[in-house]
This record gives sequence, C-alpha cells and structure tokens, in this order.
Amino acid sequence: MNAWLTFSQDLIAQMPLIWLGLANTLLLAYVISVTGLLLGILVLYLSVSRNQWVRRATKAYISFFIGMPLIVLLFLMYYGAPQFGIKISPFFVAVIGFTLNVAAYNAAYMTTAYNGLDLTELEAARAQGFSEVQVFRLITLPQVLRTSIPALTNQVISNIKDSSIAFLIQYTEFFARVQELASSNFQFFKAYLFAALVYLALVSIVVLVARVVQKRLGLSL
Repeated sequence: MNAWLTFSQDLIAQMPLIWLGLANTLLLAYVISVTGLLLGILVLYLSVSRNQWVRRATKAYISFFIGMPLIVLLFLMYYGAPQFGIKISPFFVAVIGFTLNVAAYNAAYMTTAYNGLDLTELEAARAQGFSEVQVFRLITLPQVLRTSIPALTNQVISNIKDSSIAFLIQYTEFFARVQELASSNFQFFKAYLFAALVYLALVSIVVLVARVVQKRLGLSL
C-alpha cells in the first residue's frame, strides 16, 4: 500500500506535465487523422485515374509506405535529414511521417470500398455529362467514406496508440511524460499500467463516437 501511495503522490505532483503530454498526444493524433484522411482521399482519386501511369504511381506509393516501418521513416527524417542541412521540429517530423503512412493505409481501405461499388452508376453519371471530379466528389467519395467508416475508425485508434513512438524523436507526448514519471521513482509497472488505462479510455471514446456515427448512417456495428 505504501508503494501505491508513494506512486500516487508522484503522479499527482507530475500531473500538470502529464496533462500537457496528453494534450500533445491528442493534438498529434487529431492532426495526423485529418491530414492522413485528406491525403488518402487524394491518393484514392489518383488511384482510380484512367491514366495507367498515375495508377501505378499511387499503387507504388501505397505499397512503399505500408511496407516501410513508421519508426524508420521518422528516424530518417529526424536524425538523418540534419546531415543534409534539413532540420525539422519533432512535431512536424511526426506529422509528415505519420501523414504519409496513414494516408497509404486509408487509401488502401478506401480502395477496397471503391472496388465494391456499382461501377454502372459511375458510368451513368459520366454519360450524363458529369466530369471525373464531379463523379468522384458527388458519387464515389460519399459511398466510399460511408462504407469505410469501420476501417477508418480502426486507423484513428491506431493513430492514438502509435503516437507513443513519437517520444523517440524527442516529441514530449503523453508516453514520454509517463517515462519521466517511471524514471523518477522506478515504479515502472505502475506507471505503464496507468498509461495503458489512459490509452484504453481514449480508444473507448473513439469507439463510442464511431458507433454513434454508424448508427446514424444505418450501418451494422
């Protein structure tokens, strides 16, 4: 009991920094979820282009960034780029690296949804004079996003959890603050258990929000 009491006191003492770290985690997760979705939509649009070279390029992009470990990409940008005179802050390195990675996954999810569309509907729209951009924006994208909600939700959850590796490039997010807490009192089990519970709470909130959205759209849960 004394050990738990001591840990609780240390936790309370460092809570302002931990809250700040949690805010940084939420900021990073929010930004990369938005930018990853937007870039993923762009990649999807290019992947359904009638130009075969554009389709091949987008396919290569998806394969490359899904195949590359995210931590390698972050290390290349944060520790490798300065050798060429390029210095980027930890936050922007995380945003760029995560965005490129998340967009590839989102594009893959949405491509799967696109393959399940009724293509005759798209051809009918083109026959009526709709441009390719209009067909994509008004017909393809709404259906793809609606069908992809479960997969995109899982990606947001992954974004929250994967943001913890950003501390390896000196970004002081939530897990970095927990590391500092654990190092100050050597109560590693208690500190990491606390971190696990916080991540579980964040993931649960995302799942609940996704269920509400799915229910309103009439999708099966």
